[in-house]
Amino acid sequence: MSRQTTEKETETREADAQRESAKKKVDRVFLVPYPNVVFLYPTLIAALIASIGMTVWGEQAVADGSRIPYAISTFFLGILAINLIVLTIDFPRATVLTLFFIACTAILGVVLSANFFPDMIPWVKDRATGLHPLANASFFWIVTAVLFLVLLMAKIAVQFDYWEVRQNELLHHHGLLSDLRRYPTSGLQVEKEINDVFEFMLLGSGRLVLRPQGTNRDLVLENISFIDSKEKQLTELLSANRVEITKD
Repeated sequence: MSRQTTEKETETREADAQRESAKKKVDRVFLVPYPNVVFLYPTLIAALIASIGMTVWGEQAVADGSRIPYAISTFFLGILAINLIVLTIDFPRATVLTLFFIACTAILGVVLSANFFPDMIPWVKDRATGLHPLANASFFWIVTAVLFLVLLMAKIAVQFDYWEVRQNELLHHHGLLSDLRRYPTSGLQVEKEINDVFEFMLLGSGRLVLRPQGTNRDLVLENISFIDSKEKQLTELLSANRVEITKD
């Protein structure tokens, strides 16, 4: 009796596992290429923080001689500068390593300069402390609103231009009237490229290159977010497709 009960429990667990596996089975994958402007979201966050900070402290802190409003403006300008550099220049792995060695060289140069030219560091410090960037709360709230609207428009725009991969076909949805173009997935080749380390850090994004069989051009999809998980889903989907074709 105990053995029969154990066998029934085992069969029940196997059936539950099969049902759970069937639920998790990927039957389609959506690929949404985003414009580069989506990488400005750190600046949006910085602008929102600066807006709240200047609203809390405001002009009264400036009148009281507080350095907090200047620090807030400097913080925003720093994030904006870094964000624009990431947006403008691609940083592959080799470039990041090069920048690391350049930074180490620069730090070593500063240390040596401080030893051989002790008057240079105070001179640079005096020039740096002479800068007093300052913007009021209204400025930061306007920047926040503009960036939010731009990112919202980008989010709406990609709803009219995206790709859908099914087991038997690759679909390109585009246009206001949902125009559709179909490609076969039989023999579809997929390549993943990560051309910018920092963009990958921001959104896990990269480039997918699709090569449908029977076409004379590659389909290049830029800025696919969370590209690693998308690649795994595509591999699972296309592998299942090949198994089914072989079985038939």
